[in-house]
Amino acid sequence: MIEQDDFDIQARLHTIVRGEDEASMVESVGLALVKLPDVLNRLNPDIIVVHGDRFDALALATSAALMNIRILHIEGGEVSGTIDDSIRHSITKLAHYHACCTRSAEQHLIAMCEDHDRILLAGCPSYDKLLSVNNKDYMSVIKMWLGSKEMVRVMRKKGVEHHPNFRAVKHVPFEQFIQLVAHAGCMIGNSSCGVREAGAFGTPVINLGTRQTGRETGENVLHVRDADTQNKIIHALQLQFGKRYPCSKIYGDGNAVPRIVKFLKSISLDEPLQKKFCFPPVKESISQDIDHILETLSALAVDLGGTNLRIGIVSMTGEIIKKYVQPNPKTYEDRIELILKMCVEAASEAVKLNCRILGVGISTGGRVNPREGVVLHSTKLIQEWSSVDLRTPLSDTLHLPVWVDNDGNCAALAERKFGQGKGIEDFVTVITGTGIGGGVIHNHELVHGSSFCAGELGHIMVSFDGPDCMCGSRGCVEAYASGIALQREAKKLHDEDMLLVEGMSVKNDESVSAVHLIQAAKFGNTKASNILKTAGTALGIGVINILHTINPSLVILSGVLANQYVNVVKDVIRQRGLASIQNVDVVVSSLSDPALLGAASMVLDYTTRRTY
Repeated sequence: MIEQDDFDIQARLHTIVRGEDEASMVESVGLALVKLPDVLNRLNPDIIVVHGDRFDALALATSAALMNIRILHIEGGEVSGTIDDSIRHSITKLAHYHACCTRSAEQHLIAMCEDHDRILLAGCPSYDKLLSVNNKDYMSVIKMWLGSKEMVRVMRKKGVEHHPNFRAVKHVPFEQFIQLVAHAGCMIGNSSCGVREAGAFGTPVINLGTRQTGRETGENVLHVRDADTQNKIIHALQLQFGKRYPCSKIYGDGNAVPRIVKFLKSISLDEPLQKKFCFPPVKESISQDIDHILETLSALAVDLGGTNLRIGIVSMTGEIIKKYVQPNPKTYEDRIELILKMCVEAASEAVKLNCRILGVGISTGGRVNPREGVVLHSTKLIQEWSSVDLRTPLSDTLHLPVWVDNDGNCAALAERKFGQGKGIEDFVTVITGTGIGGGVIHNHELVHGSSFCAGELGHIMVSFDGPDCMCGSRGCVEAYASGIALQREAKKLHDEDMLLVEGMSVKNDESVSAVHLIQAAKFGNTKASNILKTAGTALGIGVINILHTINPSLVILSGVLANQYVNVVKDVIRQRGLASIQNVDVVVSSLSDPALLGAASMVLDYTTRRTY
């Protein structure tokens, strides 16, 4: 390929001694290490580009690293499940810069403490050629016959070469080879080509054995790891032969080479050559004093509210050791940047406070896929916050496991670990605040539902033609009882000059809010009192629906409006509920910060399992 592309070859180094068995590979590495210093001294390169995971590439990387020459490693971070992994990862540790093929490979490099700023997600260079292949005549390619090699001797012994549809070739040039792969009815074997290059054409592949275990594959690959019977292989061929799959771009989009060239040009030859590793924060060993040995096991808790972004260091006992608060930015980019900045600062502070951070828990509004750590759809209060992967950037930056769930579920988790739900098998938490939300605990476990929307208690409909809700429907509990709903009613009264009573005032620059409505009711405003009673009744009917549906033994009201509603909710249950739910307890949460505590509990409950 290098010769075909008319590169000026200034040195050739022959290192293959006597084949490619284990001993000869060691001899070849040794021979290369002897010869390479002279070659590199003569050429004096600025940067060495090392590709892949061959043993001769390891010799080149070792020589360049010891001679203080910059190294760019291409296709690092991949996993194949063979000795190649050890060689590939060894080259990674020697290299100063990395151009990897896949997102998973990038994550592996970061996990190996490589500098994120020196990693390029380029794609596979060979895909540039693959994705530009056209429909040339490929029949002439299969007329070439192989010379004598061990594998083919076996084929000839079996008489396979006499089959009219069988061809064995010693070497096929790359451009011709990809023509065969592109037009094959099926590719079978254990070559990496099957799990990588074939996906670019959607060619069906049968991957035999475990040699490629760990490599990423597209849907075109059928794995037959225990290929121990003829029937298995024949059945696999019947399933795969002649099928066409969508082209997979796991390994690239055809633009890897331009990206790598641009990356190479961006490397400053004046910056320090010393390789930098990005280790996760650790506490420095100061002495053997007992105070430095007994660390406080803690979680980094993040609460993304409609107004503020809050981060806390929370201990195993639920103590919020340190808390940080900033206004929640309005754009995705600013919000992510601020989250990362605050988390890094908190992690550094945790080291000083003798706290060992076990992981990061995030509470956010909206619908969340906790398995993937992705916000699927957010509330209108948090803008530009749909289809957002929170786990990846935080895990990449902090090198810690990350859990994500919505604020209602986090409130329920907080009650289960630290609050009035501790030890209770079945209970429901209802959050009363800017919106109405909640979480359901059944058999001591949080219920997420098939599409992660269990616990959307604010959108239980209590009226066919009630006020409009922010979800787009009408008559939801949230449209009556949320802070936003109360603010709406307060503004209506104020506009009609019916809100303020004796003893009340609203400053010119002050916005009318739910607080003014509650205050007016306390000062004897009958209309304000009726609005609050209607809101409490709507919430009570919603709670009755929950009790009649899932029959928990406890309902915990949480949030700033809980005390305002608790007695009305109890009255509604007593007046309208079935006899079977009259003994259900309805209580107000004793937790001061359920969102942060719930986010922390995701970490503290599961760190022994290390699953996320």
